[in-house]
Amino acid sequence: MKKLLFIVGGVLLMPLVAWAVQGTAIIKGTAPDSKISGNVTLTEENGGITLEAKIANVPPGKHGFHIHDKGSCDEMGKAAGGHFNPDGVMHGYMPKDGPMKAHAGDMGNIEVAADGTGTLKIFLAQDSLKTGKYAVEGKAIILHEKQDDFSQPTGNAGGRIGCGIIEAQEPQPVTVTQK
Repeated sequence: MKKLLFIVGGVLLMPLVAWAVQGTAIIKGTAPDSKISGNVTLTEENGGITLEAKIANVPPGKHGFHIHDKGSCDEMGKAAGGHFNPDGVMHGYMPKDGPMKAHAGDMGNIEVAADGTGTLKIFLAQDSLKTGKYAVEGKAIILHEKQDDFSQPTGNAGGRIGCGIIEAQEPQPVTVTQK
């Protein structure tokens, strides 16, 4: 009986391996002499995307950070078009306001410290990397010069100082632990 309990207990505590679709975007400054850099990782999970961003060489303060509709960083980021908004809804903050009250690409702000670095981890419900109308593969992530103040129509965040294109990767194994 002790062996059976040990085996069952051990199986229940074993981590599971699942396959997750992942993507990346390499953020570069939009001005020719810019030193802005960054890396964004996107992981499809739990009916949406978890996005983790790390940026460097950015002026301190809050900066609007959004997924834009087109996959181009040309023209100092202007070729990326407007915010990714497949439902034609008002601008907002996706994690708080939800998909019917915010653009699918509205991630709010990334806060940059005095040393020029910033991080952001955010979950975007219903977005996906590769399938459906909320797929973000091939779209641009834009770092804005100013803070997104959540005003209409797009948050008044100013020019586009950083940009990267979202590229999906082959599915990767992800360890899932049971609780």
